[in-house]
Amino acid sequence: MKKFFGGMMLIIGLAPVVALAQENPNIFTYKVGAFEICLLSEGQSAGKPGIFIGATPEMIRKCIPDGTFPTSCNAFLVRMPGKTILVDTGYGRNLFDNLKSLGVTPEQVDIILLTHMHGDHIGGMLKDGQAAFPNAEVYLAKPEHDYWMSDDAKNPNARKVIEVYRSKLHLFQPVEIDAKPNTLFAGIQAVASYGHTPGHTSFMVESGKDKLLIWGDLTHAMAIQMTYPQVAMTYDVNPDVAIASRKKTLEYVAQKKIPIAGMHIAFPGMGKIAKAPADGYSYSPFTK
Repeated sequence: MKKFFGGMMLIIGLAPVVALAQENPNIFTYKVGAFEICLLSEGQSAGKPGIFIGATPEMIRKCIPDGTFPTSCNAFLVRMPGKTILVDTGYGRNLFDNLKSLGVTPEQVDIILLTHMHGDHIGGMLKDGQAAFPNAEVYLAKPEHDYWMSDDAKNPNARKVIEVYRSKLHLFQPVEIDAKPNTLFAGIQAVASYGHTPGHTSFMVESGKDKLLIWGDLTHAMAIQMTYPQVAMTYDVNPDVAIASRKKTLEYVAQKKIPIAGMHIAFPGMGKIAKAPADGYSYSPFTK
């Protein structure tokens, strides 16, 4: 069955997916081998095209004829044997209630993987200026760390997070998606997805024969960036590099049939990518 949102084709039912029942309206859980990946939604909203770079009026009319597109702010919980992992912390708005509904306390989070350090990804890292996750080891790409600690980036919140978690901070170097994997630990690989920020990172989750790529902010507006991956965002530090990362990743996951998850993909925030008959790609969101 095919559905259309503006110019973006959403294809439902291409292949069976394994998803667990929805626990609450902000949570969606998907199985990757022996792991559980839980979407933790900070809220759904409607974006407007003023943030686009390189979108023509014709593109906008085709893909978002009503002038808005669905978007969201998401974090993800990865449950694997012996480890409880957060990928980003959103604004921290619904995060702790979402975790509580899954029976997870902040003290039980073992690892936090940061895709990058914009405020809507590190907002839940601190409470009253202290570590909100006191037992968590934090993984951050070295280029991302170096950027936010430089004079070029004037963001005191990012620096504060780095300072508070300094003793538990692990810096790493991501690699290209088609290169020899950089395995941070069993089941998690770090993938370079630069451009949105200088050290923007995706994380490949792998268990048995199953994979899922949590791609962070590789996209902000699926409604247009699937059909036209060359459309960038005003939020991108380097739009040209962000476009190149997006095109390479889309080609790879479509060819390898690897499901994806994203921080600004509307609920359920996860699905499959396929090459569209014309230029561009199609996105098939998971269903319950």
